[in-house]
Amino acid sequence: MITRTQAWELLNSHMKNKNLIRHCLSVEAVMKALANHFGEDEEVWGIVGLLHDGDYEAVQKDPSQHTLVMSQWLKEAGETDQRILDAIMSHNFAHTGENPPKNNLEWSLHCCDELTGLIVAVALVRPDKKLSTVTVDSVLKKYKIKQFAAGAKREDIEKCEEKLGIKLPDFIDISLKAMQSISTVLGL
Repeated sequence: MITRTQAWELLNSHMKNKNLIRHCLSVEAVMKALANHFGEDEEVWGIVGLLHDGDYEAVQKDPSQHTLVMSQWLKEAGETDQRILDAIMSHNFAHTGENPPKNNLEWSLHCCDELTGLIVAVALVRPDKKLSTVTVDSVLKKYKIKQFAAGAKREDIEKCEEKLGIKLPDFIDISLKAMQSISTVLGL
């Protein structure tokens, strides 16, 4: 399995947009927190979160290639851990119709990816623009306003209840605390 350092280097060799890198760092933090919640391997889950969108800049004009390119880069880097490869591939099933999420690792990625963007949006409309002042209640309040952060697919986030057995407020709490723990790295 590649190390976190190798994953970070791989991400930065293919991604230049600082906001996209911060998104990947947010998902990494949340995935590690969810791994802890489920008693799973935080390093594996974190690497999946860090790299899930790593090929976005390379494939943004052809979404059907998203995750396929990252999977290839991972294999070229020597990655053989099928959990990581499968989870990365499951991330784009909406575009490809292939590799739907099938376990807690893959469903966690599916559900938290959209939520991290919503949480950032909530922080950015606060007067101080800080994650430290965001609460579960403030996220839930904005969550109900469909026009707010309209790109954050609520139907994906809500699958946390059915697929992971985590109630939405608890899922938001886990995710928010994880992101707050790296707020200085995120600049929020």
